[in-house]
Amino acid sequence: MGGQDITLTAADGGAFGAYLASPQSAVAAGVVVLQEIFGINRVMRDIADALAAQDYFAIVPDLFWRQEPGIQLTDRTEAEWARAFELYKGFDENLGIQDAIAALNHLRTMPGCTGKVGSVGYCLGGKLAYLMATRSDTDCSVGYYGVGIEGALGEAANLRNPLLLHVAEKDQFVPPEAQAQVKEALGDNPLVTPSTAIPASTTRSRARAASITTKPPPSWRTGARPSSSPVTLHEGQNPNMRDRTR
Repeated sequence: MGGQDITLTAADGGAFGAYLASPQSAVAAGVVVLQEIFGINRVMRDIADALAAQDYFAIVPDLFWRQEPGIQLTDRTEAEWARAFELYKGFDENLGIQDAIAALNHLRTMPGCTGKVGSVGYCLGGKLAYLMATRSDTDCSVGYYGVGIEGALGEAANLRNPLLLHVAEKDQFVPPEAQAQVKEALGDNPLVTPSTAIPASTTRSRARAASITTKPPPSWRTGARPSSSPVTLHEGQNPNMRDRTR
């Protein structure tokens, strides 16, 4: 089945858009895809489509709708980067999490969804994936090169379900000091397993491709708890980085 734009209802009132990609299978688990600062653009939609091709319902909620609905930027021009940062600075994180939870609840009540729904996010969405793990009942969360997680480490005690964080060693938006805070706060947690298992990715497309070609274990689809630790830190290079001087 193909993807489609749908409308969701916000917990605090109002309606906002989302992109929904559905699998061929009649019954499948779901994934909430949490955007970068560029909106629900072609990249996020492609990720959702790829997840649907792997037999998941995938939904990408428009988290910037309160500022400007339907934002679809690229990372190819300075003007788009400037607009993306404006939207990022104006973003209400708490309301964004409410919207992500609304998307999660929508998936769970869809005909054909097993009720098992995870979350995956990139950059801004990488932090939101962490917050989904601490504030929602998402069945699992994966964050890629999340920015600002060090500012929400006080919520780590609320972790209940599996969380996988890919933390880049070379990241201009997450300096070594911030990475050290994350490791200090999560490293001694019995749910955390530090790891350097993933090599550096040098392009955004390669990192995203890796994120959608590795399937979660069958136990997650069926509801059984995985035997591995729920939180893992992987280190590499942030594919979101680029030379801003060019």
